[in-house]
Amino acid sequence: MKSEKEIIVVGHKNPDTDSICSAVAYAWVKNKITGKKYTPKRAGDINKETAFALDYFNVKYPEYLADVRTQVSDIELKIVPSVKKNISIKQAYSIMKEYDSTTLCITNNNEELAGLITMTDIAASDMDVYDNRIVSNAKTPYENIVNALDAKVLCGDIKGSFDSGRVTIGANTPEMMLDYVAKGDMVILGDRFESQFFAVEVGAACIILCTGNEPRDPILDLARKNNCIVLSSPYDSYTVTRLINQSMPIEYFMTSKNLMAFEQCDFTDEVKEVMSKVRHRYFPVVDEHGKYQGFISKRSFLAMERKQVIMVDHNEKNQGVEGIESAEILEIIDHHRLGGFESINPVLFRNQPLGCTGTIIYQIAEENGIELTKEIAGLLCSAILSDTLMFRSPTCTSIDKAAALDLAKIAEINVEEYAQAMFEAGSDLSSRSTEEIFYQDYKTFSASGVSFGVGQITSVSKAGLEQMQPKLLEYMVNKYKQNPETMLFFMLTNIIEESTIVLCCGGKSREITHIAFGKDYDNGVKIQGMVSRKKQFIPALMSALQEL
Repeated sequence: MKSEKEIIVVGHKNPDTDSICSAVAYAWVKNKITGKKYTPKRAGDINKETAFALDYFNVKYPEYLADVRTQVSDIELKIVPSVKKNISIKQAYSIMKEYDSTTLCITNNNEELAGLITMTDIAASDMDVYDNRIVSNAKTPYENIVNALDAKVLCGDIKGSFDSGRVTIGANTPEMMLDYVAKGDMVILGDRFESQFFAVEVGAACIILCTGNEPRDPILDLARKNNCIVLSSPYDSYTVTRLINQSMPIEYFMTSKNLMAFEQCDFTDEVKEVMSKVRHRYFPVVDEHGKYQGFISKRSFLAMERKQVIMVDHNEKNQGVEGIESAEILEIIDHHRLGGFESINPVLFRNQPLGCTGTIIYQIAEENGIELTKEIAGLLCSAILSDTLMFRSPTCTSIDKAAALDLAKIAEINVEEYAQAMFEAGSDLSSRSTEEIFYQDYKTFSASGVSFGVGQITSVSKAGLEQMQPKLLEYMVNKYKQNPETMLFFMLTNIIEESTIVLCCGGKSREITHIAFGKDYDNGVKIQGMVSRKKQFIPALMSALQEL
């Protein structure tokens, strides 16, 4: 039975506090509303400010999600039980017929993939010409022979294998059998006492009596003395001969080297490419531990289900998790400008001109009569305080402030004290590399045919921001050399002073900065009263690009 499909709730790459906290909170709200399985994920590392909020409210960090392209795990597998290498060809064929499969997987004692056998291999075992030592060369277990022949064990221990000697038919007199029956052979016999006696006396490893015949007591006594196994099969000698071949273990015919198998985490577009180059019908699937899970075929892709995703705090493809264009987007909950995202199916799109996505999620919970827990309320409040810089940002509305104050009561926190502690945690830059700081809250945009990236860091420490300025500039120069198609901007925002130092690099970034803010660029431009990337910086940059 297939498990309930997971619906992923995820924010943008290089996530900030709103992106992470809103994903966690909205997944929780949707679970309460629908009873379905909504799972929060993150598309990047968690910064210190966000970590403070999650830790403060003892909320588990969302798992990292690198890519939402469809994977083998999104395909319904054909479940055919695995088998062990010592089962007979006859048993393998029966299982293939029962499960309508042309392939079986052989696993070891840890259920790891050890080999494959196909219907073609089974046909070859029957059609190819083998000599009369093939059964012993295959080290055929006696238990396989007994099962294949529906035989009765009259004498001997069948726990071992027939691993030396030939398979012969004792159809002649003992005198003539001298030429082709030897010690260690397996001899197929009828009801002739003399032939039975000779075979046992010469040292046969096993004698098989056909058509239900059973030997007299002297034969059994001699067989026990000589450690000879005595079997009685209801079938005639022709049928017995055929069935003995079918008792051989599949290990002798299976493929055990260069096995082609896919893991559940493999992406389907890559799997399709591999499949197109080979002619196998079925391909085994294993989990991350190499344990067999089932089969896929080329037909499996007809019923493949794309990953279902809810995007929060963004609506632009280039800001989304990798592979977002191949996912099934169910909802978008956001408070940013429209980024031209296209979808195949209609999408529930809720975009409001508010300071934070968390405010919208709080509204959705209230509209559906969902009573928030202290933890979820605390995360949503953290998101609003972060995005609005504790109500200092021009993006902040009266709705955001009212929501934050309501949420603070549920979360049992003092807004000013909590916000100060959260911002201080985020302002600690000492343990982070320049690259980590640059990408902490970095987004890419395009306008007027120009691509540009904008990063931002907020801090209550003026000294910490000034210390980072030359390091960030050097990093931006090196980054631009690697990708000169994208201009770079970075905002070092001082929460206390409500000001931002803008750094830029590449293309006409300096000219654009001058047009946008009316100031000459000299290793940075300080702009008083600017704290919002969304409402202040990006619109000014867009206007400058259009003017340019």
